[in-house]
Amino acid sequence: MRRREFITMLGGAAAIHPLIARAQQTQRMRLIGVLLPATADDAGMRARIAAFHLGLEQSGWTIGRDVRIDTRWATTDATEIRRHAAELTALAPDVILAHAATTVGPLLQATRTVPVVFPAVVDPVGAGFVDSLARPGGNATGFMNYEYSLSGKWLELLKQIAPGLTRVAVIRNAATASGPGQFAAVQAMAPSLSVEVNPVNVRDAGEIERDVAAFARAPNGGLIVTASPLAQRHRDLIVALAARYKLPAVYFERLFVANGGLIAYGPDQIDMYRRAAGYVDRILKGEKPADLPVQAPTKYELAINLKTAKALGLAVPRTLLASAVEVIE
Repeated sequence: MRRREFITMLGGAAAIHPLIARAQQTQRMRLIGVLLPATADDAGMRARIAAFHLGLEQSGWTIGRDVRIDTRWATTDATEIRRHAAELTALAPDVILAHAATTVGPLLQATRTVPVVFPAVVDPVGAGFVDSLARPGGNATGFMNYEYSLSGKWLELLKQIAPGLTRVAVIRNAATASGPGQFAAVQAMAPSLSVEVNPVNVRDAGEIERDVAAFARAPNGGLIVTASPLAQRHRDLIVALAARYKLPAVYFERLFVANGGLIAYGPDQIDMYRRAAGYVDRILKGEKPADLPVQAPTKYELAINLKTAKALGLAVPRTLLASAVEVIE
């Protein structure tokens, strides 16, 4: 290379370098808020958040370099959830990830401008979070984890694994639209299976324990645990009560089965958090929640605990075992 050409090249590079430096300095680190109705030691929720982080990284984001995440473990206390919702929205994040109706509702009361992505809400239209599944219309969108028809499937599974059942207590959160909705779907299925169903509210541990104990005084009973953060919070208690009173029980997610529950059927929550990361990525790149349709689950999981079945004196049908993604022996 001639000396004059080399000097010209150096001069051009010197001129370009400040432009690059200024571009790097002005590139703003993006902020993602995360609001969870759980405690920081909740193993199931931590696994979901890890999947969300992985999904962001697969979309090209590096946490701590070009995106920062403010995670709030708000427990299931309504006052705490509202406080964290107000604090997060005051930070004006680029987007907020919020699990379940109990967190999405307070967030949408606090802001109608900050984008909100929910990885798991039972009935976003009925709750008023979106105008429709195809066209959300506001500042929230995400993934619907349960259709009400799935609740009827829980009763069918319970009857398959415990054919002698004639009574079922349905543990639900009556304070959200999805609690009565899930119960209604079970109730609609009950006559065809010759089963009587009774609601059990999930407001606190004492109420759950009293109501389950009272229900268990009569024979041929079982439990259905519908989807809610409160049921997740009281997971160990509910599984222990089912074992104490020898009640066959079906749950909405596999973590209950890993903790000793009999059977669970529901969407793959890890997959839904990974997909939610894709929506967060699209919003960070300029798309609007109003234009991103609410999506349904694509993967479902059946999990069975054979140790629990044996303790209850139940024989699990081979058809169920063949379709299970997890069998604990």
